[in-house]
Amino acid sequence: MAGIKTIIGLSFVLAIGFLLVILSATLFTNKNYLTLLVVATYVVAPLPNWICGRAANPDDFMESSGSGVIDLGRFLTGFFVVMGVALPTLLWHSAQIVGAAAAMSVVGGLLIYGTIISFTMFFQEEQEF
Repeated sequence: MAGIKTIIGLSFVLAIGFLLVILSATLFTNKNYLTLLVVATYVVAPLPNWICGRAANPDDFMESSGSGVIDLGRFLTGFFVVMGVALPTLLWHSAQIVGAAAAMSVVGGLLIYGTIISFTMFFQEEQEF
């Protein structure tokens, strides 16, 4: 069971992640807020996994029946996570943002995604049979 210290700690890490992404967009660029797209990719990243996990039928005794849907969710989640790292790198490579902004955006985005995953892991309800 997660306590209040877990909530405060994860909220602090989430705030640092958002701060890094916002600062990467404002400090190093001239009104170029393209690095804020990283926030959208990391916020959307857990959704396919959650939706496809709900769409699969967990009541079946055979586990192989719904693995295609679960695999699709994992693939889309992985795509969004890789896109969250690749997008700032692509923007840096095309000289839209500087390297420091790209690094801050990647680190902040990974902190945001890690916090979202940690929240879901700590606050999952246990299923009783």
